[in-house]
Parts: sequence; C-alpha cells; structure tokens
Amino acid sequence: MTLTDTAAAVPARRPLPAEERHATELAFLAAHDEGPRPPGWRLTPRSVITFVCGSDGESLKLPGPHGTLPGRLVIAPKFVGERAMVERCVVTLAGERGLLLVGEPGTAKSMLSELLAAAVCGTSSLTVQGTAGTTEDALRYGWNYALLLAQGPSPEALVDSPVLSAMRAGQVARVEEITRCLPEVQDALVSILSDRRTSVPELSGTDHAHVAAAPGFTVIATANLRDRGVSEMSAALKRRFNFESVHAIPDADAETALVRRQAGAAVERAGAAYAVDDAVLDVLVTVFRDLRAGRSAEGWTVERPGTVMSTAEAVQVAVSLGVAAAYLPGGDLLDLVPGHLLGVVRKDDPADHARLLGYWDGPVRRRAEDGSALWRRLWDLRETLR
Repeated sequence: MTLTDTAAAVPARRPLPAEERHATELAFLAAHDEGPRPPGWRLTPRSVITFVCGSDGESLKLPGPHGTLPGRLVIAPKFVGERAMVERCVVTLAGERGLLLVGEPGTAKSMLSELLAAAVCGTSSLTVQGTAGTTEDALRYGWNYALLLAQGPSPEALVDSPVLSAMRAGQVARVEEITRCLPEVQDALVSILSDRRTSVPELSGTDHAHVAAAPGFTVIATANLRDRGVSEMSAALKRRFNFESVHAIPDADAETALVRRQAGAAVERAGAAYAVDDAVLDVLVTVFRDLRAGRSAEGWTVERPGTVMSTAEAVQVAVSLGVAAAYLPGGDLLDLVPGHLLGVVRKDDPADHARLLGYWDGPVRRRAEDGSALWRRLWDLRETLR
C-alpha cells in the first residue's frame, strides 16, 4: 500500500478537546486523590496542577480497586511553563475569582485555559471567542426568535450564552481574546463576576428573571499584549480578575520537545507519520528563540523582527515540514526552512525581511564558519531569502 493509499484509508482526525484527549488521566486523577475539592470541582486543586504540569516522571498508584483504569500512571506534562504560576491560577479558580491570562501571542494561554477548565469542571467547551463583532448576547443570553414571536418572552425562548450555561451548572466559562471585544460588551461581565448573578428583564415577574451562579462558577479570559489598546478593559472589570502573565518557554530543550510533540500530533491528524529530523527541528527552534530574544544562544546581538516569533509559529513551520516530508518526499527539509521563516516574519512589517537577512549575515554565518555542517547548509541557502 502506498502512502497515498494509507492516508486515504485513515481519515484525518479532528482535534479533540482536552477533556477527551486526556480522559484517562482525568479519571485516574479523580480516583487517585480523594482529598477535599472546592464546590463543583471534579479534581482536587493538587490534582489539577498535576494534570497540567505532569507528575515529574513519577508513576502514580491508585489507592484501591481501579476497575477499567490503569493501576499506575505517569501523568504527562501538557503545559510547559512556571509551575508556581499554574499554582496561582488554580488558587484563583478555587476562590471563584476571575482569571485573566495575558502574554505575547503564541505563549499557550488558550491551551492553559482549556486544560484548567477541563480539569476543574470536566468541560472546556463553554467558550466565547472575542472579536470586534462579538455582541453582549455572547456573554449574557439571546433568544430563539421563532419562539419569541410565537409566545413572547419565555424561559423556553431564552438561549443561554456559554457564560450563562456555566453559571447554571457551576462550571468554568472561557472568554478568548477579551480585549478584542468592545468595552461595552466586556462590561457585561462586571456584574456577573461581582454579583455572581445575571438578570433577564424580559422575564420580570417570574422565577426566571434572575439566574444565580451555582458553586464552582468562574471565568478564565485571555488577552494578547499585542492587542493592548484595541479595546482597553475598564478599571471595574480589571478589578474582577486576577492577572497572570504567561511567558515564552525559557528552556530550549523543553521548547523543542513541545514543538516536536505538537507538530507530530498535527501531522498525524493530517493522516501521515511525522518524520522531521531532530537536527532540523533543533535548528528551527534555535532560529525562533534567537529572533524572539534579540540575542543568540552564544550572546551575539540579533535585531528582533516586529512580528512575534512564538512557539506556536514554530509549531506551524514544523507541521509544514512534516507534511512536506510525508507527501513530497525526496528533498532536504532544511532547504524549506528559509522560505517558511520568511513567510512568518513578513506578516507585520516589510522591514522584517531585512532583519531576517541580517540574522543570516550574523549568527547563521558565524555558526557556519565555526564548522557546523547544518548551519553551513543554511548559510548557503541565503539567496533563497531574496
């Protein structure tokens, strides 16, 4: 059977939400730690942290009969970052206070939000994607207009937003890119987070005119630092959130491992095996880290591009290399790296093209001169950046 036949025989899989991808780990942790849980929580706060950060290679053992669950399990790390920051996030949620994750684009804020929601309440699907077109209905409620016209305002005609659904069930609502929403839309959250209830004036005089949040309800929002000033949050709304900054991965080996893992999963969903050489991946991640930091690993100064050289962008380039290796075999993957890098840096500022060339004339050339065969090959590809 050819590669094409194999890909056709195995349909590409959709990305699963965290609660489905890691269902075994979540069930195992629920049985492993029987300690006290905040109201409405599926796991103990300690187990939520273990789920997100991993068990440090330790094989955890269930205390009693385990049915279909494995008796022992190593919990894999899913978020690469500061454990203390994750602990603060969990404490914030346990106190039923809003959590706002801020940072540069591509620092896995959304992934952390999804993992926390899945671990705390078992679902990460109660999500509002913030945009300039997001309306207040997305944070409060809307109407089934056919029922509204037929019978007037009624509980049956009410359509809950993800936030209202989370309030009723005592779960976690997620608001992505909150600063993309207009300020008047954002402020719909002020009374929800402070009073933990929302009013439905159209149902005034009935038992359904007010919805009080069940224990366990809270909100996790995310915001990109690059969007600061797009729709500035009001002081009143800021006071309702605890802010936590999510930074780029400090360790090169950890970032490389994450890129390999995420890209491998994405290529597998595309119906192919991941076959990017580790040496090529190391070069790719090194370039991203150098340009992001404005300084090479050796300490040489690098002019930073205006665009964000995030881990998420590195994953996308690694995915492209993996797909090329699977479906367009025969070439040297390193030959494709300059073109993909150029596609990344051209997104915001045309002057970034010159900055990428400057990087080639600096660290790439110096590493080539130091005798590295891979960097020599990359230096020889400079003309492809023209």
